[in-house]
Amino acid sequence: MADAQWTTPGSGERPSIGELFSRLSEQSSQLVRAEIELAKAELAQKAKASAIGIGLFVAAGLLAFFAFAVLIATAILGLAEAVPAWLAALIIGVALLVVTAILALVGKKSLDRGLPPTPERTTENVKQDVTAIKEGLRS
Repeated sequence: MADAQWTTPGSGERPSIGELFSRLSEQSSQLVRAEIELAKAELAQKAKASAIGIGLFVAAGLLAFFAFAVLIATAILGLAEAVPAWLAALIIGVALLVVTAILALVGKKSLDRGLPPTPERTTENVKQDVTAIKEGLRS
């Protein structure tokens, strides 16, 4: 029964070397196409996860801009009059910088989890395919 897969359809004879190479070529092409599709799917998934980290970095940049503007306003108020108004603006500016730092750290951690975007499953499948081909050639 094991020899049934090695016979030429309809003839009952073993296939020629040319037919075997033709099948190998066809199956190899199918395997490569399937692995490429898997890699595409994995990279798309990782890109989506990286987008969250990038969004947090953008939010941190926007808050840093406003924090800088508040610190500039603080300096102006501090020079204009030495009253508690500048102290209030300084406290808000520092608080915005703290929030900015927290967002930047969270964004960095999120990006670090997804980088580098390598398709691990595809890599493992290719290794298994190579091992299977090597074993098939030995037998």
